[in-house]
Amino acid sequence: MDDEMPQPAPEALLLDMTWGTLVSQSLSAAAELGVADALADGPRAVEDIAAEVGADAPSLYRLLRALSDLGVFEELDGRRFASTPLGEALRDGVPGSLRNWAIMLGRPFHRYAWTGLVDSVRTGRSAFEQVNGRILMDYLRDHPEDARIMDRAMTEVSGGSAVAAIAARHDFGPARTVVDVGGGQGGLLAAILAANPGIRGVLYDLPDVVEGQIVDAAGVGDRCDYRGGSFFDSVPAGGDVYVLSNILHDWDDDRSVRILRNCREAMNPGGRVLLAEAVLPDGREPSRAKLIDLEMLVIAPRGARQRTESEFRDLFARSGLRLSRVIPADGMPFSLVEAEAAGTDQRTDAG
Repeated sequence: MDDEMPQPAPEALLLDMTWGTLVSQSLSAAAELGVADALADGPRAVEDIAAEVGADAPSLYRLLRALSDLGVFEELDGRRFASTPLGEALRDGVPGSLRNWAIMLGRPFHRYAWTGLVDSVRTGRSAFEQVNGRILMDYLRDHPEDARIMDRAMTEVSGGSAVAAIAARHDFGPARTVVDVGGGQGGLLAAILAANPGIRGVLYDLPDVVEGQIVDAAGVGDRCDYRGGSFFDSVPAGGDVYVLSNILHDWDDDRSVRILRNCREAMNPGGRVLLAEAVLPDGREPSRAKLIDLEMLVIAPRGARQRTESEFRDLFARSGLRLSRVIPADGMPFSLVEAEAAGTDQRTDAG
């Protein structure tokens, strides 16, 4: 007798995959309503939660019971709900929060863009541009609330576990100055400075973007300078490590090389470039980076994409740099990609 459990039919597995968009939208609704924050102090009746977040109680119950089946919340007797470790990540401002990321995925500007994926596959053009009639940066300039959500979402994704991996696992060695290129609100740099008391930082981004609230809140603002400018023109000189977190995937090869060359020309002797990027496998092995690559196809300008280790090696070679190592970040689709000036001794430690 065969004791193996019967496998679901292929059509059942495929149907289960198609539910993903419903799950994402449900998480986005719960995040935007602030349900997890309403449950921060313990279980509550759905009527109480609804009164606090401004929702229709019967409809909120339907949302929360569905998310309870996924482990985001826990349904208790009497239509009461409690948060779970998954639900905690939907709270605002807590370590590891993904609240704004979840909200962004459900906002019309992002969700509608994905309806154009088939056209992007046919043409190679940005679905966002085809759906909205303009590139993402132009759209966000005229929609400040969407821009705020997206900026915070990017800070959460680039400034959460990926930041912890850089700050905790990377050996900055004798570096005295770290320049965070395209660093936005400074979540990445704040973590690096907090973990490396002997280092000074430079936060660099467009003048209307760069701000140091996170750096100051982390208590390391006295070791940080703020500079405004475009990394296509130049980057601050005199750095020992130039960090770019999810920057190059926004740009085609030629513009990526321009950014890297600017870093190469600005760095001190013996300087390094450190990228935080979702690295595609050179082979056929499964990788979440492949889905992130589709996000770039949909949202970003033509030519933006995730890259393989070999493709990063080629970019560095065109920029006067040499890939020295790739360090996976445990539990996340991001890796740390390190490069040094071509002609210097290559590092061999694992990190």
